[in-house]
Amino acid sequence: MYLADRSAPSPADTRTAPDGRRLRAPAVGSAVLALGTVSLITDVSSEMVTAVLPLYLIAGLGLSPLGFGALDGLYNGVSALVQLTGGHLADRVRNHKLIAGIGYGLSALCKPLLLLAHSLGPISVILALERTGKGLRTAPRDAMISLSSPADAQGRAFGVHRAMDTTGALLGPLAAFLVLSVAVDGYDAVFGVSACVAVLGVVVLMLFVPSGAGEAPPPRPAGGRGAEARPDPVRLRDAAALLRLPRLRALALCAVLLGLTTVSDAFVYLLLQRRTGIGDQWFPLLPLGTAAVFLLLAVPAGSLADRIGRRTVFLTGHGLLLAGYGLLLWAPDWPPLPYLVLALHGMFYAATDGVLPAAVAATVPGRLRATGLALVGTGQALARFGCSLAFGGAWSLWGTGPALAAAAAGLLCCAAVAGYVLRPEAPGGAPADPSADAPALPDPTRSP
Repeated sequence: MYLADRSAPSPADTRTAPDGRRLRAPAVGSAVLALGTVSLITDVSSEMVTAVLPLYLIAGLGLSPLGFGALDGLYNGVSALVQLTGGHLADRVRNHKLIAGIGYGLSALCKPLLLLAHSLGPISVILALERTGKGLRTAPRDAMISLSSPADAQGRAFGVHRAMDTTGALLGPLAAFLVLSVAVDGYDAVFGVSACVAVLGVVVLMLFVPSGAGEAPPPRPAGGRGAEARPDPVRLRDAAALLRLPRLRALALCAVLLGLTTVSDAFVYLLLQRRTGIGDQWFPLLPLGTAAVFLLLAVPAGSLADRIGRRTVFLTGHGLLLAGYGLLLWAPDWPPLPYLVLALHGMFYAATDGVLPAAVAATVPGRLRATGLALVGTGQALARFGCSLAFGGAWSLWGTGPALAAAAAGLLCCAAVAGYVLRPEAPGGAPADPSADAPALPDPTRSP
């Protein structure tokens, strides 16, 4: 089973000039660039909040590591549960932009509500609603990216989008740092600016992302003539049938296993602060290191995955994350340590965040693309929800060192299992055909 497809450049990537010269098509489509711009703006807003949230909850509200682990798990778990709903709705109504817009709008509405909440209960509800918006928009957005891109350039398209998205992740903590430096009520000021930026992201989505971007074309009538047949509605049993695809099952299994041992970003930054003694005023800048490396390497990693195979790049990314855990556990206290850990953290995301959906897109039919992406994304996010709960409990019971050592040991074992499940040879011993199409799903509406 391959995690990736390796294939020659698609004819769609080249055009012929009037004089016969072959012209290179744009690296990515305009819809991908527009969606990347929306994600950039929205991520500025989201990361402004995310950058200060751990310190605000633990230092400001006195939340314990276990309580923060539960809240961080809720922050990601709600998004995971709703992601499946968003993917299915987008495929069912055949309007990915509409569902994505509802998700972006809901997240934007929640930002100003943080100005009114100063206790754990209301903040938890607002964060759950904000993550609901993220869950609704993620699968439709990724479906639009994949359906707007050639099959052999999925990794590049997702890499470009993730690079633009990460530019927002880079600017968000920096903006939060600047606001905290000049504002009297620093946290409230961060939440207010974040709300304004989120509204701008929704406006850009409505104005610049074309309606019907990346929508799968309706099926042709049997005779090839006459009016187009009305496409059958996507049903829940169609989504369940996706799990009969062997490659999709393998991807979902590996995403879940590896997610169970992927410590959340917030815990990584808290561990790095405690290990190196970084001051509280510099804490919001820690995500900048991860985002900067992610930004630089997202497109090269996606293009490399298209060429050499997504399995190799994906597993290498988790190996880099394991190296980062090792440095936090056993490296001596020397000045370059924070930079090395953040660099490895960013390289992990560059090698995995866009590569996994690109691999999923290669296995799922166009009419169920958002649903297939949501299935794998939901499994991964729920696994990371469980990891946040488990790591927060282990930190409270055992301390930071044993908790991280357990996570590192689990990641090593799960990566070995993933490498076996996604091995590039077919069961009979012959190499699998990496360019083979995903098997067709049965049509439950068609009579035998």
